[in-house]
Amino acid sequence: MAKLYINEKNKKAHIEPEIYGHFSEHLGRCIYEGLYVGENSDIPNVNGMRKDVVGALKEMQIPVLRWPGGCFADEYHWKDGIGPKETRKKMINTHWGGVVEDNSFGTHEFFELCEQLGCKTYVNGNVGSGSVQEMSEWVEYATFEGVSPMADLRKANGHEEPWKIDYFGVGNENWGCGGNMTPEYYGNLYRRYQTYIRQYRKDAPIKKICCGANVADYFWTENVLKTCTAAPQPGGGSNPGFMDGLSLHYYVHPGGWQNKGSATDFDDKIWYQTLSRATYMEELIERHGAIMDQYDPEKKIGMMVDEWGCWFDVEPGTNPGFLYQQSTMRDALVAGITLNIFNKHSDRVKMACIAQMVNVLQAVILTEGPKMILTPTYHVFHMYKYHQDADLVESFVEGNKTIGEEDEFQVPQISESVSVSADGTVNITINNLSVTENVPVEVSFAELLPSRVEAAILTGKMCAHNTFDEPENVKESVFNDFETKDGKLSFTAPACSVISFRVN
Repeated sequence: MAKLYINEKNKKAHIEPEIYGHFSEHLGRCIYEGLYVGENSDIPNVNGMRKDVVGALKEMQIPVLRWPGGCFADEYHWKDGIGPKETRKKMINTHWGGVVEDNSFGTHEFFELCEQLGCKTYVNGNVGSGSVQEMSEWVEYATFEGVSPMADLRKANGHEEPWKIDYFGVGNENWGCGGNMTPEYYGNLYRRYQTYIRQYRKDAPIKKICCGANVADYFWTENVLKTCTAAPQPGGGSNPGFMDGLSLHYYVHPGGWQNKGSATDFDDKIWYQTLSRATYMEELIERHGAIMDQYDPEKKIGMMVDEWGCWFDVEPGTNPGFLYQQSTMRDALVAGITLNIFNKHSDRVKMACIAQMVNVLQAVILTEGPKMILTPTYHVFHMYKYHQDADLVESFVEGNKTIGEEDEFQVPQISESVSVSADGTVNITINNLSVTENVPVEVSFAELLPSRVEAAILTGKMCAHNTFDEPENVKESVFNDFETKDGKLSFTAPACSVISFRVN
């Protein structure tokens, strides 16, 4: 038996809603067909946005959306995507599939989508092939309400009031597709570019995000921070890097970058390899976080894991540049493990964006023409949504055995995190990572005597997934197979399962 001990009185950190964020890039069918079908489509839409997709995302309580990339961000010139659609420039999407990008989804459409979703906005600017002026004018166009060339242009294009940019990313993956830069070179560019992201709206300041490392590139983290924190603030004191956030990117590939493997056809060995690589996220957060602590001991700079998730081979017969893959219970467990890790490190992790929202990589939604299905990953985000804006509390598992097929890819059988909402509800998310073994679990609280318990479960065979012919093979269900006795909550977690509890 595994025993989960919870001290609901010991609050460790606040879980920002943005940890449950999402990423949308001009890649494959994420934007076009997935989110946006155009105002004249036969598919039900509101101002071009798919009603079914928007409705599902709102139910999931999406807190923030990152756009327009990704690698696409550093070749995107925002003025190509404004004005009458028939006159917008067309371009070749050189990163993703070599298809024509007609720019019919641009700045106005992104803010319209976020307004429909009720989520915060995260705009990623172009450092790799763009200028300081271009980035500065984009911020002016979007957020300035006075008289200026860019504000006047926005009004002429039909939007009188300014929008709100909650987060602005100064470049993307500038160590790679965003320019193949050295950390010192990028750090100096960041200092320059961020200067011109003006805070036009004092009621809605923009949080600036610096391009951080790829996976375990601790040299990048060290030298970008060293470069960006070298100057004192006006009036004295250290300057925490002219930034509010530093990004981190990590994708799970079972066999490494060159051997991603099938999204749906795998065995127990590959299952544990994948989950083991998912648990590596914790080491990355701790080691990058230790470097950040040297330059930012007060944790003013948030770690923004704005690209994460599973990256497998594309589905057979699809464009390899579209990165379209299915989502199984394996993806659900990767999501559960990763979100638990983010919760546990919410003192430093302030945002995370799974890649990507629709039809690309570890998507929460897949579409095919007018059809839409929810993936197992969607259900995990739906079950975990109660952690948003709650307080992480102390918890640990006694008797949590190690499992796996090989010594190199051992994982704990149980992954968990616990939070307390503002109304006092205790939120527990727990995963059984075993392919075959159920595990009895006993939950003890410091003071709480459970009087009301609600629970949901997602479970199935490891390769189980939803298709357009069978859209509910894997879905969230009510979980009633538990008991409360002597102040404790007891249940058996089935093999390959994600369970969430809400306890009062």
